[in-house]
Amino acid sequence: MNQRIKGFDLARAYAIFGMFIVNFNFSFGSIISPSDKIGWFLSLFTGNSTAIFIICAGMGVSLMTNKSNFSKEDKSILKSKILKRSWFLFALGLLLYNWWQGDILHFYGGYMHFAALLLFIPKKYYLWFAFLSIVIFYILFLIIPIETGWDFTNYNYIDFWTPIGFLRNTFYNGWNSLFPWFAYFLLGMWLGRLDWRIKNTKRNIFSIGLILFIAIQILRQFAKNGYFNSFWSDFITAEYFPPFLPFMLVTIGFAFMVISICMYIGEKFSKNNIINALQKTGQMTLSHYVIHLTLGMILFVQLSNKHYPNGLIQTEDPVASIYILIYAISFFFVSVLFSVFWSKKFKNGPLETLMRKISG
Repeated sequence: MNQRIKGFDLARAYAIFGMFIVNFNFSFGSIISPSDKIGWFLSLFTGNSTAIFIICAGMGVSLMTNKSNFSKEDKSILKSKILKRSWFLFALGLLLYNWWQGDILHFYGGYMHFAALLLFIPKKYYLWFAFLSIVIFYILFLIIPIETGWDFTNYNYIDFWTPIGFLRNTFYNGWNSLFPWFAYFLLGMWLGRLDWRIKNTKRNIFSIGLILFIAIQILRQFAKNGYFNSFWSDFITAEYFPPFLPFMLVTIGFAFMVISICMYIGEKFSKNNIINALQKTGQMTLSHYVIHLTLGMILFVQLSNKHYPNGLIQTEDPVASIYILIYAISFFFVSVLFSVFWSKKFKNGPLETLMRKISG
């Protein structure tokens, strides 16, 4: 179980590093149309890192409840704890939204809230509910134009703070809306119910991920070469928004491969100092997420002499991709050092500790 948790935390560390790259690049780089090889490399993290982040969140909830001998009282306590954490994340995310309009935490809180209703069902139903989440998205897609509420000149959601706009953004066409992104969380819950100590588990999940990833990449290559009409080509090659099925499948495939590799590394090199440092970093992803969007953004503004765009598209000349990459790596390195030194005195990260005090 300890090795299993170590690999899980390594995957979370990878996810937060990817989110550093994506968010710094979104605010200060040329994420829409990168023209250089490093910019292209940075764009590869878009979608993949978020998917792993959400899947790992689902795994975390599932690992908390992955026992067969819980009493009725134990189940009630766990459900209450997860609900309280979901409310904490929801409130923290809405607070952060005023600073970073691409916030994922309030969506994360929504995923956890609904997950609390599904904690102790057989794991096969997580796959069915994931499928249902995607179906609901397409039903909404047929009813509500996906661009409703958006100003795509700067990616500002105009009516977010109105009741109808908030509900629409949260459930349908926000950056990481419950439908269909909750499907990632449910897949994570399914993964968390697997026995990762069995070698075949890692091998099978990696194989599924590899097949999915290659299949969609081949399909996308056909689309780029004009084998489909414009409608299907746009559907197949769409990235992140709207989160069409090919995008979801390719990011799920990539996530399955990364998580399997992390599980293997965590088991194979469990005593390695670097692996242990990354594990501690993965245990503090909530704190690192908020820190990089606040202190990280403020520092980047000072270093680049740019204005902070509040999670919107940068209107000034973009920062060179190489500097964004160097900054993201450096910030992650400092985050790892912080995690190591913090863990010498405290069991959990700063915000993780606050969340646990509130939720019990």
